Amino acid sequence: MERRTGEYTKKYARTWQGALGVLLAGGVLLTGCSGTPAGNKTSADGRRDGPLPAPAPAASGGAADSEGAKKRDGLRESAPPDYLSTFALDVDTASYGYARRTLGDGGLPDPSTVRPEEFVNSFRQGYRRPDGNGFTVNVDGARAGAKGDDWSLVRVGLATRAAPARDERPPAALTFVVDISGSMAETGRLDLVKKSLDILTDELRDDDSVSLVTFSDEAKTLLPMTRLQGHRGRIRDRVDSMEATDSTNVEAGIRRGYEEAVDGRVEGANNRVVLLSDALANTGETDAEAILERIGSARRDYGITLFGVGVGSDYGDALMEQLTNKGDGHTTYIADEEQARKVFVDQLPAHLELTARDAKAQVAFDRDTVKQFRLIGYEDRKVADEDFRNDRVDGGEVGPGHTVTALYAVRLRAGAFGHVATATVRWLDPRTRAPHEQHGTVGTDAIDGPLWGGDSKRLQVTATAAYLAEALRGGRLPGAPGLGELSSHARKLAAETEDESVRKLATMVGQADRLKNGPGDGGSGEVPEGELD
Repeated sequence: MERRTGEYTKKYARTWQGALGVLLAGGVLLTGCSGTPAGNKTSADGRRDGPLPAPAPAASGGAADSEGAKKRDGLRESAPPDYLSTFALDVDTASYGYARRTLGDGGLPDPSTVRPEEFVNSFRQGYRRPDGNGFTVNVDGARAGAKGDDWSLVRVGLATRAAPARDERPPAALTFVVDISGSMAETGRLDLVKKSLDILTDELRDDDSVSLVTFSDEAKTLLPMTRLQGHRGRIRDRVDSMEATDSTNVEAGIRRGYEEAVDGRVEGANNRVVLLSDALANTGETDAEAILERIGSARRDYGITLFGVGVGSDYGDALMEQLTNKGDGHTTYIADEEQARKVFVDQLPAHLELTARDAKAQVAFDRDTVKQFRLIGYEDRKVADEDFRNDRVDGGEVGPGHTVTALYAVRLRAGAFGHVATATVRWLDPRTRAPHEQHGTVGTDAIDGPLWGGDSKRLQVTATAAYLAEALRGGRLPGAPGLGELSSHARKLAAETEDESVRKLATMVGQADRLKNGPGDGGSGEVPEGELD
């Protein structure tokens, strides 16, 4: 749940631990409705000088509202010191891509590599987008399960402006840091990286520039910063010359890569370091924070961010995620040429350009209507509530065409009516560092519709991705269907949306159902009696 300090930590620790344990074991349902809900409002863009007001304290004195009061359903009332949830924005998708690869290979992903927010953020959402830099804030939701259930899903959707056309983005200066260690010799690793760089060489403009660094036990510069115009053949020759050898010294590669990025920095361009690796570091420094601390000035003084592209059936997910989080960038995963084209062609502007730096979100829930809440995922991106407007505290970097979705399981109070939550996003202009904020609200009337019978197919896809992620982590969200039923919903969604990405999601759900439940038990996914203990 949320971070707490001081006396509140001691006072409420036992209550929150009990509530969280039940939530993780018994689950919290995610459901939803369509579009921008009635009553959803967005403020004008601009800086807010004062703190976001916390919701009014909940009424006290009754048995139903007393701290730790035991309820008939086994849940305890939570009595947090605040009703705020704060996290850094995250546009990573590597967890979903790696899970898809692992399931396709006939195995279940390690639960530690499953991050629900990356599953959810892998899909198109259809949110309204702003005309200029900044965000729109879209908040909606629905009740969980049958009418009368007190658990609901609240979806907070943040969207940047549409990605520019190929000829409209600023020029790019990209330093590729390529892992050529022995493990990269396996099919689907270095061969896929080389194919990806060939695709990108075709996609980049004449006024873009690239440099190429390789690393195994040591790092080497194969190509200094070189403009594409007139040099595409030379770049392809350097890419084709790469061969796998020796061990994996990620530290040496990143350090040399940033040196090249600084030396070859192009004024007015989007300067990036792009790490392509299976991230299985076994030589030199292997701690992400220590690695990036050694090139800290390049990040701080020149704003050069790190974009990670993961490959390989055996993949160092944790290290890559930590590196890109601390390197003010993001990460994705590619398993085949189709995914490589998606990353290096379709999504290229979002990976190259920034519209927001150190972006954070804070959701304030209303004590009068909300009894409990839980953010699904973002465990690695949480920020102390009091640091929401502290611009020295790191947030997330977001580009054009990105969307960020946060799903909350919310338990409403009996008979609740009115305001449920206010969501605020804060970010810094990437060039001037000036802060800006935007917010949106949601009320009980906008989260009262059913999920599967609702009009928003995109929200149903979002919920399906979250349900799958939680099942792969070994948890269960309240009201969530078993994997067998979820597979049926996903197949129906794939047919209704005619979306290839949704079809692949449906395939993943079916694979997870068979691996977890076997082919002959119906795949109900129900938790046997006694397991909740």
